[in-house]
Amino acid sequence: MRVKLLTTISIFTYQISISQTEKVLNGKVLSQNIPLNKVEVINKTAQTSTRTNELGEFSILVRPKDSLLFFSKDYFFKRLKISQENIDQNNIVINMILKPEELDEVLITSIKFPKINTPQEVSDSIALLKASQSLEKYTGVYDGSIANGMNFMAMGKGLVGLFKKEDATNKKSKKKTPELDFKTFAESTCPLDFFTKDLKLTPDEKALFLDFCEADPQSKIILKQKNLLYTMDFLIAKNEEFKKLK
Repeated sequence: MRVKLLTTISIFTYQISISQTEKVLNGKVLSQNIPLNKVEVINKTAQTSTRTNELGEFSILVRPKDSLLFFSKDYFFKRLKISQENIDQNNIVINMILKPEELDEVLITSIKFPKINTPQEVSDSIALLKASQSLEKYTGVYDGSIANGMNFMAMGKGLVGLFKKEDATNKKSKKKTPELDFKTFAESTCPLDFFTKDLKLTPDEKALFLDFCEADPQSKIILKQKNLLYTMDFLIAKNEEFKKLK
């Protein structure tokens, strides 16, 4: 009997300790009252993560003062520090703001249509036509030419020249879209206070630090993965190396 009582007390004590450490937090992520699917919900403190479902709902283990990050490539980054009130409420709602659509490059060109002058062949044909008409008028001899006829060969050459110039203009207007570099990716993905509060970098040090990270071949792998958690871990590790160099 005594053994059973001690076992019961131990289990009860364990359950209480577990309830005081971590609890499941339920919530929903919206944007303009529309549920967001596949939003990455990261517990930065506990180094765990999950994703929202089609209804925008998620569940994740948290403790008071944990830092939650909400990330989606099409929306602005969101951060939430968990309080006891959030845990007691257990049904938090996160509203995310849609990023404005980014255009890789806008190229404005003025297209000038070439002026089509009368080709020399057309001028010669007109002169020949007038001469043949005069010859037929005064001599009655038909030379085989068509009255008011057109020189289609000359017109064809003029049109071919026009299309060649338009094709050359279109080729010049095409420009290769620049590839995304690690520095731009890190600045647009991580929140601004991550560099100042978490990494403790000044604005002048931030630019130098990102150049230092971009020189590491690992940054190219991080850029291909485009995972916020891996990116932040990489920046934190590189920050330790960066501090040793100063």
